[in-house]
Amino acid sequence: MAVHRSASRSLVVTRLVPRSQFRADVLTGLSRSPREIPCKYFYDARGSALFDQICELPEYYLTRTEISIMHQSADSMAEALGPNCLLVEYGSGSSVKTPILIEALRHPAGYVPVDISREHLFASAKRLGRRFSDLEINPVWADFTGPFELPNVNTERHRTVVYFPGSTIGNFTPEEAEILLKDIAQLVGPGGALLIGVDVRKPAEIVEPAYNDRAGVTAEFNLNLLARINRELDGTFDLDSFAHRAFFDQQHSRIEMHLVSKRKQTIHIGRTTIAFNEGESIRTEYSHKYCPEHFARLARQAGFEVQRIWMDDQRLFSVQYLTVE
Repeated sequence: MAVHRSASRSLVVTRLVPRSQFRADVLTGLSRSPREIPCKYFYDARGSALFDQICELPEYYLTRTEISIMHQSADSMAEALGPNCLLVEYGSGSSVKTPILIEALRHPAGYVPVDISREHLFASAKRLGRRFSDLEINPVWADFTGPFELPNVNTERHRTVVYFPGSTIGNFTPEEAEILLKDIAQLVGPGGALLIGVDVRKPAEIVEPAYNDRAGVTAEFNLNLLARINRELDGTFDLDSFAHRAFFDQQHSRIEMHLVSKRKQTIHIGRTTIAFNEGESIRTEYSHKYCPEHFARLARQAGFEVQRIWMDDQRLFSVQYLTVE
């Protein structure tokens, strides 16, 4: 773990995500039936930039709806979190929603953004450091699904709060989400809390267009995963030979995103050869949509209790405040 000072005078703690793990996860996933690749590998520099574009698309209701909830209810959220909290953000990305919350917090002890995309992490930390010059900002370059260390902060904190915006919790199966929530409960400890974005179940005609935009940005984002494998793992994927597909699975209340082989073909990743039949796909993402009562049950199994839920008028999205039991 390397430690150095950034231009914004924030302590930067970096924990590298090894390329060997990327290779192992890709090869293991492609050897399964059905084939799959963990969606966390979407977020190289190009993938993160494309996701920022997705968040601004007219079909993608999630980001603008969550931002509207934050603008409307940040004060009551901050009241629930209390003064002198250490705010730890999982999957911070460009930290678009974070300033809304920080502005409302009373005397925050510090802000720790955690993200797997190095460029986005450091750029957003510097930007927030300029805006909140009195706030101690300690970015952690890490995969939050694995163990990582919280940096020490100079200001005394009353409690630790994880901020987990977006609908990232939906990218995990319920079983995986429970494990992650248990890890968060352990990180924040007794008296700690979680402020989390949870997408709400709704009709497929609303959900599916958000993952099949007319401009094709989501398709480009999906295919960029193959481009990253080509670049970093010596892959030979022909991007023109795969097509983006996303659909809502009613039974499991989730969007599934796939890359579908347009023809019979063979690709290589280093010395490994993988054959695809026409129509065979790689599952690249889940996005589960939860009814409030279902998410409350999941949270309770992980040691949290839902204390409050903020939603928009159309009930498209929720931001939920949870405390450790």
